[in-house]
Amino acid sequence: MLPLAGYTVGVTAARRADELGALLERRGASVQHGPAIRIIPVTDDTELLRATRSLLAEPVDVAVATTGIGFRGWMEAAEGWGLGDELRAMLGGARVLARGPKAKGAIRAAGLVEHWSPESEASAELLEYLVASGVDGQRITVQLHGEPLPEFVDTLRAAGADVVEIAVYRWTGPADPAPLERLLDAVLAGQVDALTFTSAPAAASLLRAAERGGRLDELVRRLRDQVLVACVGPITAGPLSRNGIPVVQPARARIGSLVRELAVALPARAVRVRVGRSGLELRGQAVVLDGSLRPVPPAPMAVLRALAGAPGHVLSRRVLSGVLRQHSGRSEPVDEHAVESAIGRLRAALGEPRLVQTVVKRGYRLAVDER
Repeated sequence: MLPLAGYTVGVTAARRADELGALLERRGASVQHGPAIRIIPVTDDTELLRATRSLLAEPVDVAVATTGIGFRGWMEAAEGWGLGDELRAMLGGARVLARGPKAKGAIRAAGLVEHWSPESEASAELLEYLVASGVDGQRITVQLHGEPLPEFVDTLRAAGADVVEIAVYRWTGPADPAPLERLLDAVLAGQVDALTFTSAPAAASLLRAAERGGRLDELVRRLRDQVLVACVGPITAGPLSRNGIPVVQPARARIGSLVRELAVALPARAVRVRVGRSGLELRGQAVVLDGSLRPVPPAPMAVLRALAGAPGHVLSRRVLSGVLRQHSGRSEPVDEHAVESAIGRLRAALGEPRLVQTVVKRGYRLAVDER
């Protein structure tokens, strides 16, 4: 059984979304893509051009490369503007620091040599090294990758440095907001089991989209209690953590590591019960029954989750009516006929009618031997 079979995973990434989606599907997941941001091409970014020209106006003492793709994109844009040689010459006379191996590779690809790089690949260690080395009176440029680093930059300025921020790959909202709105609707409808983020702007954009529609509180509740949220690293997790949303993240900030982390964390949340002689595992909108994956429609799955949450206990039609009403988002009551219909569809989906027992005049229960 593939680890993510039966689960639906939302992808908010704009860049490398196809790669992330393919890795998830390879592990069995159904993927719903709703890009939360749009990347402004660096060659069209007039703000980046202005910042680069401002930087070249005076010598720089230290240059910090935070990401490989950001540093490489900056150098390529400078070439396109006819500023490549001048920028390389300036950086060649400075101490160049790389946050991680990808940034280090981009520095070397530009014909430069890095002075130092932290083993941890963490911005905090890089900042500690800089401050300890003394930055008072120095001019430092920090290459950003779309998201500001206020703590990093403010600490350097408080230590006496003149900091020039170079924001590469700025983000705006998606050109077509419809896929993001559909993903948001699916999350709020309980049709998404996990949500992935590879950048802090994407996380912030989803929260803003929910806020514009008056659904932020509902989204936060869903992400806190029901949906597994996976972020590629701590910076990406920032907007979510500030809203009290728990996240899982890999030890290394890589897309492949993110998928591997998800493939462990999501199945670990599955509800498992013994029903009669059968083992039953609830996964998203499917169940694994004795090793076989069986899709279950949303309303019957809501009923099954309620029954599995009280294994062996009888749930009345009135209680299950409330479950279906909450699942549908309706304000009016759901009649008993809808409950009987959901039970019938559940039995058909399981392929084992005896697993869901009718207790005359009382309701329904799972034929549970042990949890």
